[in-house]
Amino acid sequence: MADARLTVAQALLQMKAEDGYSNIVIDKVLSESELDSRDKAFASALFYGTIERRLTLDYIAKRYLRPKIRIKPAVRIILRIGLYQLAFMDKVPDSAAVNESVKLTYAMGQSGASGLVNAVLRAFLRDDKKIEYPTDTVDRLSVQYSCDKTLVAEMINDYGEQTAEQILSAFCEIENKITIRVNTTRTTAKELAEKLIEKGVTVEQDKFCENALHLTHAGDVRSLYGYKNGLFHVQDTASQLCAKSLEIGENMRVLDVCAAPGGKTFTIAEMLENGGEVVACDKYEHKIKMISSGAYRLRLKNVTTLLNDASKYNYTLEKFDRVLCDLPCSGSGIMAKKPEIRYKNVGLLDNLPHLQYDLLVQSSNYVQKGGVLVYSTCSIRKAENKAVAERFLSENSDYEPYPILADIPRAIDEPSNMLTLLPHVHNTDGFFISAFKRKCK
Repeated sequence: MADARLTVAQALLQMKAEDGYSNIVIDKVLSESELDSRDKAFASALFYGTIERRLTLDYIAKRYLRPKIRIKPAVRIILRIGLYQLAFMDKVPDSAAVNESVKLTYAMGQSGASGLVNAVLRAFLRDDKKIEYPTDTVDRLSVQYSCDKTLVAEMINDYGEQTAEQILSAFCEIENKITIRVNTTRTTAKELAEKLIEKGVTVEQDKFCENALHLTHAGDVRSLYGYKNGLFHVQDTASQLCAKSLEIGENMRVLDVCAAPGGKTFTIAEMLENGGEVVACDKYEHKIKMISSGAYRLRLKNVTTLLNDASKYNYTLEKFDRVLCDLPCSGSGIMAKKPEIRYKNVGLLDNLPHLQYDLLVQSSNYVQKGGVLVYSTCSIRKAENKAVAERFLSENSDYEPYPILADIPRAIDEPSNMLTLLPHVHNTDGFFISAFKRKCK
């Protein structure tokens, strides 16, 4: 009989061994499992939660383990799974969390550690599951919100202690909604919402994007009404606002230089009402195929895909009215969806702003005079955002700031051509958008 906790433990071990991406690992494991839909939902929550709270869980375990004790990776994972259920899953009975964790030691060939697992979990229960966090601010936030200390320190430096904690807290909230972009070439937000509600899905209209809908109790998105017929695609509000910042006009030609997986390309194509042209580029063939497949499902006829390396100028491309430069980044704004990102060391990210700047400058060559260039990242690090945008303006005299999205409230003080989206303010991913207009002379 399939076991959800064993499935999670095996997926976590696989992720550790292969240094894999959480979403890819768990999607594959669950698709190959014999778990029913309810157990899959439980397994997914337990898997992501255990990764998300790893530092917190190890901090708790350390309190009850002998100093310098060596624990096998499988046993460490079992402890994390057990402690996560006790500390963060209110609907799991304490007795079940303990007993099932002990059973896991046998199922995973670690029966010799059954006593240790039992002792640690029961000791935590005897202390009423209280967690005494460190007193130092950076250490406390790192443990309480399970985030690398270097990222925490940088976040405090960028936003101040209070805002940094609000951001970290928002990243730890359970991600239980799916945000979609309505394909306005085929239906309306009102019509699609009504159909989804009829199917038992809870639908909420986004307050910033009229064609963004938030869905809960949706299940597998590919099984939802309208998915196969191309009535929507999954896209966070932040990405939709990024596309909106381009201020698309009729019959424009738009270049998306790093388009995969294609969400912004699709939204732009829909804004063009299947007119004009969107050229979607990526340097990898399999990602180009992904974009083409998505455009086909959505019945978008104005999308052209192109295998292209954004770091090199392509002389075959003509000038464009709009160029979107959504570049590779640390992903620090999407920790809630990809929790492994929270354990990155800032020192390993030092080269990113240089890469982003170089790609932005290269992309600016495709913008026609009077056209607009948008630079964006799903990062909240100012080194990747404000610093890159300011450098671009200071070193490229043929560009000037282009004000964007004036109706969106600003979470921080920044110029009118920049917008930092923060989860606790905008109910979106952490995201950065900036825009520049190429001078006509």
